[in-house]
Amino acid sequence: MALLIKGKGEKEGRRRGRKVEPKALAEIRELLGDTPRRRDLLIEFLHKIQDRHHCISAAHIVALAKEMNLPTTEIYEVATFYHHFDVVKEDDMPPPPLTVRVCDSVTCEMFGAKELIMDLQRRVGPQLRVKTAPCVGRCGGAPVVVVGTHALEWATPYSVEKAVSEKQTEAIPPAGIDYHDYVVRGGYKTLAACVNGERDVESVIKALEDSNLRGLGGAGFPAGRKWRILRGQAKPRLVAINIDEGEPGTFKDRYYLERDPHRFLEGTLIAAWAIEAEEVYIYLRDEYAGCRTMLTAEIEKLRRNTPCIIPPIHFRRGAGAYICGEESAMIESIEGKRGMPRLRPPYLAQVGLFGRPTLEHNLETLHWVRDIIEQGPEWFTSQGRHGRQGLRSFSVSGRVRTPGVYLAPAGITMRELIEEYCGGMLPGHEFYGYFPGGASGGILPASLGDVPLDFDTLTPYGCFIGSAAIIVLSQYDSARKTALNAMRFFADESCGQCTPCRVGTAKAVALMQKHQWDRALLEELARAMEDASICGLGQAAPNPLRCAMKYFPEEFN
Repeated sequence: MALLIKGKGEKEGRRRGRKVEPKALAEIRELLGDTPRRRDLLIEFLHKIQDRHHCISAAHIVALAKEMNLPTTEIYEVATFYHHFDVVKEDDMPPPPLTVRVCDSVTCEMFGAKELIMDLQRRVGPQLRVKTAPCVGRCGGAPVVVVGTHALEWATPYSVEKAVSEKQTEAIPPAGIDYHDYVVRGGYKTLAACVNGERDVESVIKALEDSNLRGLGGAGFPAGRKWRILRGQAKPRLVAINIDEGEPGTFKDRYYLERDPHRFLEGTLIAAWAIEAEEVYIYLRDEYAGCRTMLTAEIEKLRRNTPCIIPPIHFRRGAGAYICGEESAMIESIEGKRGMPRLRPPYLAQVGLFGRPTLEHNLETLHWVRDIIEQGPEWFTSQGRHGRQGLRSFSVSGRVRTPGVYLAPAGITMRELIEEYCGGMLPGHEFYGYFPGGASGGILPASLGDVPLDFDTLTPYGCFIGSAAIIVLSQYDSARKTALNAMRFFADESCGQCTPCRVGTAKAVALMQKHQWDRALLEELARAMEDASICGLGQAAPNPLRCAMKYFPEEFN
């Protein structure tokens, strides 16, 4: 953005940057108000500009750099990293005031997203633009279209046109259990008992350890062990909650957040008490605009009527980057930077947010903390099937009668889940295959539909359960095509930091688009990505293509 120019009348070495436009600077100052111009608030400031002006102009970037005393290039590289910021160069026209985003991830493509996009593009007017979007976390209602911030499930051209004409462009906050009702139902009593000394830290951590509760965001690290590790780190310590569930097929965190937000907040505050954290940071994906409005209000109610002493809670807004589901990339984003995964060690438990030891969890993991403490670890471990213990929340989408989030015993099989919870397959559809863990979890055929669904059980088949995002395929679907959709997603969402992922995903897409797959070359490419990528995105990206070649040979004959 800034240039070093030596020209007529200029002294050698003098820097001539872009001039700050007084109007743009005044607009920035009005937007930011009295908010401290801290570096970690950069993304929040960019959101303010985007929300007000529907884009981020070059003039606003220069003015924001001036106001924050940061290099213009630093503002620019952060703004252009995230999908939800429309950065407009000097000579470009600003975008129309209203954007319609059509999800084109696996489940939505299965239910006609491509045709819907083409239909909508033929209908657009000058005040509207249509864009594709990666998974927006509503796969159970595919295809999904977001008009402004208002999400439409089972979208049709008619429902989109109706929303536009009636100006239904703002997200509707969900009506879950509010603070008052949660307290009436016994909420925050367990937190108060902990803070007031009626429960001790050791017994709480021991209960989590005995319950075998594992991280339910995808990695599956034992929660109790993580708390114990943090207890041994130097102070000050922090808690960071990741609600950036961007894995295609995943929407369980949104499900729980919309219905019972204070349950995870209580679990979060118990965790903060247990590790003696000074502050809590909550990172919510930008696609959940209605949840953001609701959660902001509920946190304020909690602050005003706190049942005991609680640490400060800071709320941060994602900006459309799948990579920020990775814990260290989320930390970078909270600090106001590009969401680039960190090399490890050191781990977040040692050097996390702002360089402090940080306890990171996803929403659902903390959703279960209160129940485990109150009902005992035996209550949790008594659930399960086929030799597994605990409960799992499955986000189920695809060719089933009733998609949605289902709480089921750990170890349930795919066939059992479909028949007992999802009402069976759609009429005329036969079970053909499934993604057991979202786009990155691989694809298995119906012949492996009796494998228990849980951590570690799918590893021998080259898959993993991850966040338990199930996408069910029928005979009308193609594992080869869905694997290509997944790889396109990974190529688009790669942060670009490491060559194996950045180049590997793009090269894989080019090879998979060909009529005849070069299977030997794809496998060589998959090994390079798996072995040399910095984080889980590049390491797991080959799973769908490998599974398609291994388990669905009929599609390659």
